[in-house]
Amino acid sequence: MIPTFNESANIVRLAESLRALSKALRIFVVDDASPDGTGSLAAEAAARLAPMTVIRREGKGGRGSAVLAGFAAGLADPTVLALVEMDADFSHDPAELAETVAALGCADVVIRSRYLPGSRIVDWTLARRVFSRAANIFARAVLRVTLTDYTNGYRAYTRAAAQAIEPARIDSSGYIVLSETAVQLHAKGFRFVELPSLFVNRRRGESNLGWREISSAARGILRLAAKGG
Repeated sequence: MIPTFNESANIVRLAESLRALSKALRIFVVDDASPDGTGSLAAEAAARLAPMTVIRREGKGGRGSAVLAGFAAGLADPTVLALVEMDADFSHDPAELAETVAALGCADVVIRSRYLPGSRIVDWTLARRVFSRAANIFARAVLRVTLTDYTNGYRAYTRAAAQAIEPARIDSSGYIVLSETAVQLHAKGFRFVELPSLFVNRRRGESNLGWREISSAARGILRLAAKGG
């Protein structure tokens, strides 16, 4: 499940990289009416990279809601046994996909963490590193789910775990949905495991994470804690 907004520089290359890993892998791109033509590029690529589905939404609905829309499409196929979400900008390494899915043999949710021994972050400023680390410490203290990385969107779910997510109980649409789904599934007793990850700051295109998104995420974490998940 790949949410996109203005990822014309990356989406076709990423889809090609994923298809090279497996001919059977189903690729879902959920595009929020990107003005740079991401949706059209993905749709053109889908014909030669099948099975690949492009879901084109009207307006920018946010990363979290885009992933949930992708999950709904994936779960509609009873042959889909595992679902993975990742960003479109190559910050998440496609080479880690097989190991990520394999780890579902001993867990229900697998999260690629930037903060485990063996993890590496490339091309982040010191300020970004400090902020990200502080945000994760804050989330862990407030939400009390034992994770080192609440905010990395490279995750795999068993079909059962993905089906257990209740979109109606999710109040947000952006990156905070990562925390909301984690809290929901933790409360339901699903097993989590984290794996080290290589995280590379985007080298093409522009980041979709701004101060408005950051502020919304902080408020969302507090709101989530107040309602008890």
